[in-house]
Amino acid sequence: MTELKRYFAPTSLDQAVECLKGGNVTILAGGTDLTPQSQAGRIKFRETLMNIRHVPQLSGITLEGKEIRIGALATITEIMEHPMVREHLPVLAEACDHFASDQIRNAGTIGGNICNASPAGDMLIPLLVLDACVELASMPESSIYQHCMPIATFFTGPGKTRKSLCELVTGVRIPVPAAGHVSRFYKHGTRPALDISTISIGFAADLLDGVLKNVRVAFGAVAPTPLRATATESALEGRRLDATTIEAAAIAARDEVNPIDDVRATAWYRKEMIHNMTKRILDNVAQA
Repeated sequence: MTELKRYFAPTSLDQAVECLKGGNVTILAGGTDLTPQSQAGRIKFRETLMNIRHVPQLSGITLEGKEIRIGALATITEIMEHPMVREHLPVLAEACDHFASDQIRNAGTIGGNICNASPAGDMLIPLLVLDACVELASMPESSIYQHCMPIATFFTGPGKTRKSLCELVTGVRIPVPAAGHVSRFYKHGTRPALDISTISIGFAADLLDGVLKNVRVAFGAVAPTPLRATATESALEGRRLDATTIEAAAIAARDEVNPIDDVRATAWYRKEMIHNMTKRILDNVAQA
């Protein structure tokens, strides 16, 4: 990496993506991941440090047609407290409430959590079960090119995504859930609201006449990337949420993950927690 030589604070999306053309740019938003990682030597600043806090197109939470758009600069606190999120996307608000401390929630942004691409990222699991897509903007020639990538295909490894160095995450788009939508989020750690997850689980589905449809299950901290649990989804799709279905889904969940041993937990413990907490979440949904 080259030494930091330039600081830039764009005030429009055009300015921001034009700055990214060369690719030799470090992006700063809330700084809650970038600052400690750079101080620890895990990240080195590129030639230009670009502060995107003053780009208005990256802010806000709005209803656009049948989608809710959350700007990349929306803080975790802003998302957690927003009436539209609490009404339509309660699983996202629930995850926000388990995100670090008040101080970090006030500064950390959803765009930063996505780009940090941690396998244990708290916002990533609810976004996966909500079928979110990630907005990306670039300027390959003289005008802005924007497109949306499903978050399920966005992550490629710990700290790695399909976003190019010339692209900027501008926000996320989430379809407004249909009537009968149910969802839950669970995070386990030594101090769940402050520590990195030992495991996390997201569940969402449409519950129609007692039958589950459009099931989405995701796990965090059990694979190199946040994981869509397709085998667990198959064990639930089109079924009634009775004791037999719940046990089958919990077993599928345990067998589907392939975690590692690390300082937070052993692989065996993580697999058992996935089994037990998937069962608890589904029991909770069935009783509700």
